[in-house]
Amino acid sequence: MRSHTLRLALSLTAILLASAGASAESDTDRLREALRAATMQARSLEDERTALQARLAAAESEKATLKTQVEAARGETQQIEKQHREAVDEFNQRLAERDETLEKWKAAYEEAAGVARAKDAERAKFEGEAGAYKTSTKNCLAKNAQLVKIGRELLDRYEALTIGDMIAAREPLFGFGRVEVENLLQDSTDKILDQKAAQ
Repeated sequence: MRSHTLRLALSLTAILLASAGASAESDTDRLREALRAATMQARSLEDERTALQARLAAAESEKATLKTQVEAARGETQQIEKQHREAVDEFNQRLAERDETLEKWKAAYEEAAGVARAKDAERAKFEGEAGAYKTSTKNCLAKNAQLVKIGRELLDRYEALTIGDMIAAREPLFGFGRVEVENLLQDSTDKILDQKAAQ
């Protein structure tokens, strides 16, 4: 571009010189001055163009660097999003496993509580039955003691029985002895039946 501007300035100068021909020296000085100004302006424009090209190259380099950084940041963002999704999925999976385990423990607890309630009811039933058996056993022992007493009384009477008592019991005329024996047997039978254990 600089050579093009320089050529343009030189061409312009040559045209001016040719048209002026051999004019006055002041015209020549003016043209030289114009040529010098055009050359300086061409140099200034060339320097400015070089500076702008350098700035453009720097901007392009910075653009490429920023583009690389943006791509790297985009890749990091995608990686972070992927890690976040994986972490959320893992957390949700652990949460689901915890809920499942909690439900199993809850079911096991309910089952254990049901078994414990059944065992408590069974224990209470057995304690009630044991109490009833103890009471029944005490009653049976008391009745047994009474039966032994009644049996002892009958044996004592039998041992004390004499031949005269036997003859009187079989005396056919009045039958007083027989009535007394029958009353004694009836009383003993009643006493024995009173000691029968209830279920």
